[in-house]
Amino acid sequence: MFESAELGHRIGKEVWDREVPILREALLDAQYDLSGAKFPVIILVAGVDGAGKSETVNTLNEWMDPRHIQTHGLAEASDEERERPHMYRYWRLLPPKGKIGIFDGSWYTWPILERAYGRTKTSDLDQDMARVARFEQMLIQEGALVLKFWMHLGKDVQKKRLKGLEKDPRTRWRVTPEDWKHFEMYDTFRRVSERALRATSTGDAPWIVVEATDPHYQRLTVGKILLERLRARLDQPVPAVPAAPPPPPAIALDGVNILRALDLTKRMDQKDYEDELLTLQGKLNLLTRHRNFRKHSVVLLFEGVDAAGKGGSIRRITQALDARRYHIHPIAAPTEEERAQPYLWRFWRHLPRCGKVAIFDRSWYGRVLVERVEGFCSEADWRRAYSEINDFEDQLVRSRSILLKFWLSISQEEQLRRFEERQTTPFKRFKITEEDWRNREKWPAYEAAICDMLDRTSTGIAPWTLVESEDKHYGRIKILRTIVKKLEEEL
Repeated sequence: MFESAELGHRIGKEVWDREVPILREALLDAQYDLSGAKFPVIILVAGVDGAGKSETVNTLNEWMDPRHIQTHGLAEASDEERERPHMYRYWRLLPPKGKIGIFDGSWYTWPILERAYGRTKTSDLDQDMARVARFEQMLIQEGALVLKFWMHLGKDVQKKRLKGLEKDPRTRWRVTPEDWKHFEMYDTFRRVSERALRATSTGDAPWIVVEATDPHYQRLTVGKILLERLRARLDQPVPAVPAAPPPPPAIALDGVNILRALDLTKRMDQKDYEDELLTLQGKLNLLTRHRNFRKHSVVLLFEGVDAAGKGGSIRRITQALDARRYHIHPIAAPTEEERAQPYLWRFWRHLPRCGKVAIFDRSWYGRVLVERVEGFCSEADWRRAYSEINDFEDQLVRSRSILLKFWLSISQEEQLRRFEERQTTPFKRFKITEEDWRNREKWPAYEAAICDMLDRTSTGIAPWTLVESEDKHYGRIKILRTIVKKLEEEL
């Protein structure tokens, strides 16, 4: 994979002096055209130590307008980042549409380092790379242009480069003991890196291996490829919405589905409700003060038909919690800032630290519910969202987050009764909108979307809890029982 980057590629000063001014002008033009486009550019700069990665990044910032470039030089994760899934730090730093994001150090760095040092197995690296490939494919399907540059030096050239930098007092600071340690492990790093690149060099996001022996050749190559790919994307017509795969065949031929199978007649006596509510709230409070609670974060997700009692259920949970430990995220239509990012970005940014609780009043499932039914996204978008959501939740749980997902269900008749009560009760009017009434007319479409969602995203590590909420008392107690039981198991 690296043989073509060990041929001693060079260009002369005459070529450099002639080509660079032309290239810089063209890059600036393309960058300004990008500012009005509907896609971001993501550039990864990776490679061996001493291969001029930082210098290449600095050159790109020099050749273009740095006001429209977001540059990230990533070292070890901070304490805040380590308390969340590994990909959290990268999701936060994604550039919005119309901007360029450059990563010197990326989602490849730590999986490669961990495997090279023997702290993980080859199977772990393969799993990490499969996850990375899915992440990059998601970025591309969301519209991003992804460019991945690997700066390569042969072993002898790397040794000569490190010695040269170390010998010069002006550049000695750039060579660390870690660089020499990595040089001693050159063959191991080469083998691990080649496996990682081979697994993630896809048709839509191929790795571009650049020989770094001659800095002029290296930087001119990167600049020209960036210009070529960016110009090609800017000049092509707006791509058509990709066709969605055919829907699966209908299987509920008898009219039975998971929602209709729920027993909505379940009830709880008022006194029993009040007694058990206090008991469960007390247990929940003690569990959040357990010494092991600080090793976990908790994510509670509430979905359900309008007026199913999400808000009331959430209030019974927060009554038991220290206000410093939780945050409620009411999810509405995305803002302009959020629309400039991939769909899941707005949820990644709200993931809690260890010892904290994040409560989502509606969630990332909006894409496969309201956006699907109301036509706010393409069919291809909501169909691929199932796997993206499952991958997101898998990363959450594997990072020691305790995830609980609740679907609150009521009948059409009960929903109508609650709507009318809200309409006629002055202090409840804010809870009912014209949109709520319109959604009632699409009950069958929402029911089909909900059943699809439950079938495709209720997994072994992140199952849905279906809550019969016709009786609010019964529904609230079922939710609290589920949370307490889960925390007791985990802590």
